[in-house]
Amino acid sequence: MRDRESNHHPVAAPLDLNLLRTFLTVYRTGSFTAAARLLGLSQPTVTTQIRALERQLGRELFERLARGVAPAPYADELAARIVDPLDSLATVTGADDAPAEPVHLAGPAEFLTVSVLPGIAPLVESGVRLRVTPGLTEPLLEDLRAGRHDLVIATFRPRGRTLTSVPLNDEEFVLVAAPDRAERIGSPARIATEGAAALHGVPLVAYAEDLPIVRRYWRHVFGKRLTRDPAVTMPDLNAVKAAVMGGAGFSVLPRYLCAAELASGALVLLHDPDDPPINTGFLVQRPGASGNPHVALVRDHLLRAARG
Repeated sequence: MRDRESNHHPVAAPLDLNLLRTFLTVYRTGSFTAAARLLGLSQPTVTTQIRALERQLGRELFERLARGVAPAPYADELAARIVDPLDSLATVTGADDAPAEPVHLAGPAEFLTVSVLPGIAPLVESGVRLRVTPGLTEPLLEDLRAGRHDLVIATFRPRGRTLTSVPLNDEEFVLVAAPDRAERIGSPARIATEGAAALHGVPLVAYAEDLPIVRRYWRHVFGKRLTRDPAVTMPDLNAVKAAVMGGAGFSVLPRYLCAAELASGALVLLHDPDDPPINTGFLVQRPGASGNPHVALVRDHLLRAARG
């Protein structure tokens, strides 16, 4: 009798853990290609596994986009149900004597050089291996989604659900010049009185032709649109600082990058507004626990260091 009753009420077959792991990796990366790279599988294998899981569930899990995939509503529900158990299982099964893989950290070259690398000694002494990559935020986030990095320090918060982020630091932008150049301008009193007009005719040294940092300062502090061309551009803020220190002109720099020069007098603050422009940096990673325990060590170290 029990067999007959069970035939009327069949129990669903248990879901395959490998299929669920593949699903969760695709869900987190937003890409079959990136998931395949992280899992060490071919993309056709990942596609086959997702299709098999969809057939078993009787639900569509992902919608293909021009770039990557977007989770269907049921995928959000499934991910919420399995993420903690699978991450816990990965932690247990990964706890062996094998050394952890290197942690791949990426971010702006200047911030890494000034604010991150001088403080990594405790990590290295505890056995953490780091592979550090400088670069611009957009391509670094794409590489993070594709599994090439573990952590990215970003100059803006990424959109979407494929990445998670927490505020890391606030960088203040300052208007600076060499002492002799500042003396000729007559700052800071003149700029406080005349505003941006006091800098008319003074050469501008900038990071890029489109002046992203300087334009933001002009708009925020002076309330005006910047309408001038730079005298010198270099896609390296340390190089911009060096040119300004040499008297080439003025520029806008993150305070952390020129704090020592301001303190020593090698650079002079041209203007000290009550409300300086601030940009928040974010520490970004793929959702969920990493299979590498050292990723959490690096993340926590960076957050502690940033918060003093």
